[in-house]
Amino acid sequence: MKRIKLLGIELFIAALLAIVATFLYLEQNSFFENFNNKIRDVFFDIRGDLNVSHNIVIVDIDEKSLRELGQWPWSRDIVAQILQNLTKAEVGIIGLDIVFAEVDKSSPSRVCKAFVQKQEILQDYDALLAETLLNTPTISGYMFDFLDTTQRGSVPNISTVIIQKNYHNKEYLPVAKGIISNIKPLQQASFSSGFFNTLPDKDAIVRSVPLLIKYKESIFPSLSLEILRLVYQTNKIIINYSQAGISSLQIGSERVQTDRFGRLMTNYYGGTKTFPYISAVDIYNNDFNKTAVEGKIVLIGTSAGGLVDLRATPLDNTFAGVEIHATVLENVLEKEYLVKPDYIDSVNILAIFVLLVLIVFMFAYFGALVSAFFSSLLLLVYFYGGYYLFVIEGLVVNIVYPLFFGVLLYMILSSLHYFLETKQKERIRKSFSKKVSLQVMEDLLQEDSKESLAVKEKEVTVYFSDIRSFTHISETLQKPTKITEFLNYYMTKMVSVIEKNRGTIDKFIGDAIMAYWNAPLDVSNHADKAVQTALEQLEQRSTIAAYTDKKYGFRLDFGVGINTGEVVVGEIGSLGRSDYTVIGDAVNLASRLEGLCKVYGVRLVLSQYTKDALREPYVFQFLDIVKVKGKDEPVAIYTVVSKGCADKEKEQELQVYESAWKLYKEGDFRAAKDTFAELSKKYDKFLYRLYLQRCEYLQKSMPENFKGIFEFTTK
Repeated sequence: MKRIKLLGIELFIAALLAIVATFLYLEQNSFFENFNNKIRDVFFDIRGDLNVSHNIVIVDIDEKSLRELGQWPWSRDIVAQILQNLTKAEVGIIGLDIVFAEVDKSSPSRVCKAFVQKQEILQDYDALLAETLLNTPTISGYMFDFLDTTQRGSVPNISTVIIQKNYHNKEYLPVAKGIISNIKPLQQASFSSGFFNTLPDKDAIVRSVPLLIKYKESIFPSLSLEILRLVYQTNKIIINYSQAGISSLQIGSERVQTDRFGRLMTNYYGGTKTFPYISAVDIYNNDFNKTAVEGKIVLIGTSAGGLVDLRATPLDNTFAGVEIHATVLENVLEKEYLVKPDYIDSVNILAIFVLLVLIVFMFAYFGALVSAFFSSLLLLVYFYGGYYLFVIEGLVVNIVYPLFFGVLLYMILSSLHYFLETKQKERIRKSFSKKVSLQVMEDLLQEDSKESLAVKEKEVTVYFSDIRSFTHISETLQKPTKITEFLNYYMTKMVSVIEKNRGTIDKFIGDAIMAYWNAPLDVSNHADKAVQTALEQLEQRSTIAAYTDKKYGFRLDFGVGINTGEVVVGEIGSLGRSDYTVIGDAVNLASRLEGLCKVYGVRLVLSQYTKDALREPYVFQFLDIVKVKGKDEPVAIYTVVSKGCADKEKEQELQVYESAWKLYKEGDFRAAKDTFAELSKKYDKFLYRLYLQRCEYLQKSMPENFKGIFEFTTK
């Protein structure tokens, strides 16, 4: 009953979030729309570059042209020559991404006006360009101003018939305030003309291009749209409206898909210069391949940085404005649209509701952790589905609303479940904190199933530590309260290091501590963690010893044994009383190794198995090959001198020691004894004196089949 009630609450929260998301979506919230645009940019980046048809060529007023023909603006005779050379090469259509808003003051007729009364005998470059426009298939350009009401130049005469179908007296087209057009002689001589505004989004990236703009109650076509009208050989453009706004433009037989504002969402093919470019100076000098422009659409514009016609696109931050118009033309001519059809709003809203409801049911039936994975997977699938539709179908679906509100819903549900389960977890914490270690208890709280305590085989690193001469310490302290006080101090110091390095405390055995790594939680470098713990504890030994000497009258010392191997780990015990622990030969060996610290005069002994499992660099000293009581297989044992690399003196000492031990193993006790004697004299270490005594004993007894293995018959 509680589960059903909780599910109802979660569904209510999901529905509320979906309603909020729908409202924001329909209002075209700028915050979310900006993020959605960024996701579309990511789709472009993932998709990569596409090939173009090469039916569109760009004549570029580039840096090379500016160097050879001079700074912009050029005199109009140069522009006229370029148009004439293109026309002679039998170009299809020429589009000018340029506006000539002022007269050419470099014309000879104007320069000499003050000195020559009849300057008409001199050439007028504006007249020359006007005549060229009359005799070439050139469509001139102009631009609208959306901030200033200034009108520079004459308003173009538009011969195109524009029909608005199903218009509902609500304006969706961009409305301009002013215009900057060509001077009257050039505007009148133009075969046709179109604006070249590109209206970027708020983040200054051009993702769509207006095909129509309204100015003084008239509708004007863009340069690209006017070129398309001529390509499709029609004199009219039909604007198709729906309830949501503009749905498409009809140009002859072609239906151009737009957004609700009459803008074409540009399906970019790549970064700058994806389309073929020809330098303008090469056209002027008539030094170009004529077949490269024959019968094709040629756009004249600039990629030169100083002429400030560079735009930011999803694929490039320095994209020539003229290439944006080329992209629009290519999109339409090759029918490679990005579209938001009329039904897409319904699809986007439905996706929000469906995804949020699915997250609720996953949360209800799988729990927080598993549902986090499946919810992430679901949102990832939705993201990929949006990418697939974008690339394959050219369909633009909204991605950000389902993703954002899906994550928000998951966070709210997680908080809700955390709040409802807090009391239950507190009851578990009180119940188990006195029976098992802190790590096991936390594992129980995080897991939903009983598998966390299931018995299983696992590789762990086992640690044993023991206080030296604890019987003497007990006699010194005498009072149980003082013994307890001392042990609490010592155990706290030791345990804090173990827990810091992600170890699990198994039990306290009098003055001994047993711990292990890699259970119940996985620790990837568990052997290193155990050895690092021992080294840190030994670093604290002098501080602890000084404290105990001052307070209790004795200097504390302890030893540590470490072994790595397969054990049985899990909840072990009777039906009425059990504990989470580890058992097996690897545990027994670790306990025996701790006892060998006293035998070899060291404070840390680890097995060959632990040494092999270590990943970080250490300076080791080999101790022996031993058979401990209760184990038939011999094992090599080591101590760790330090972490990192040995200095030259230590390296030399270890090399001499290893050569002495090799002689010892081969049964050459006389030579081994001499070397150990030298080591003992020079370094005064218990280990070297131990082997010196062994060599003296073995030299007298001369055992048969000696292999260097020392067998211990006691614990």
